[in-house]
Amino acid sequence: MTPKDLLLAVFIIVVWGVNFVVIAWGLEGMPPLLMGGLRFLLVASVGSLFFKRPNTPIKWWFAYALPISFLQFAFLFSALAFGMPAGLASLVLQSQALFTLIFASFLLHENIKSHQILALVIAALGLSLIAISQDNQNMTAIGFALTLAGAAGWALGNISARKISQKGYTSNVNLVIWSAWIPPIPFFIFSYFFEGPEVIYQTLTNFSMQSWWALVYLAAVATIMGYGLWGYLLGRYPAAQIAPLTLGVPLVGLTAASILLSEEITTPQWLGITLVLLGLLTNIFGLKLKKLLNAKRKIVKEH
Repeated sequence: MTPKDLLLAVFIIVVWGVNFVVIAWGLEGMPPLLMGGLRFLLVASVGSLFFKRPNTPIKWWFAYALPISFLQFAFLFSALAFGMPAGLASLVLQSQALFTLIFASFLLHENIKSHQILALVIAALGLSLIAISQDNQNMTAIGFALTLAGAAGWALGNISARKISQKGYTSNVNLVIWSAWIPPIPFFIFSYFFEGPEVIYQTLTNFSMQSWWALVYLAAVATIMGYGLWGYLLGRYPAAQIAPLTLGVPLVGLTAASILLSEEITTPQWLGITLVLLGLLTNIFGLKLKKLLNAKRKIVKEH
């Protein structure tokens, strides 16, 4: 990877990690469902000016956008509104990789390999440790559960992306941008019924600069710029080289939340965080390590 591309990768990791702090700031002036609708409306209206419409049929826009854009962020934004610390949310949301393995097995009939089962067990232990360590000052049970639900929504979106690829279409940044026209509809409908027209009216008529800049960051920086640069890197380098970089996101998220939001992580939670990251690393690099060990055993036997 060239120095320029490495800097771009670091920039993306920082942008996506700080994203969770910005969400927390945005929720100070907006209810979660309304914020989700406004975010994706801004993504679609601005992004479609710069990215061409994908050749993917519109029915697949719905299959992709509803789980990965609506469900993921409806649950995530609500989780932070209901007491999930931003730093921990950035870590727990990465469990989407593990949910993707499970959903791919049941929905796409993909085989789960032995190292992936080990990764699931390790990460599940870590998530369990984080879950049982919650308290009123640190993390709420409903916030943790909603974050897991958001991760499951992301995973279902990954399954849709795989199906789209199997159909011969591309699920790139163009699909991310143009399918963003879809989630504002359910976001605004659910906001009306759950958050209420009075809250929506008060939010829009007393819109603060903090709320505005939070939306600009979430839409223009984290989504349009972040996914645009991510697509650029995926186009230049193998996915196996680029995908592990996302492990840096929760590290940035935890650090940023500690500095900017004064969030504190307990010792049991740090142990849980370590186990989750170990599980994610096992999922990514387990097969390579297994092949390397087998090759070494073969060399030893030959000598």
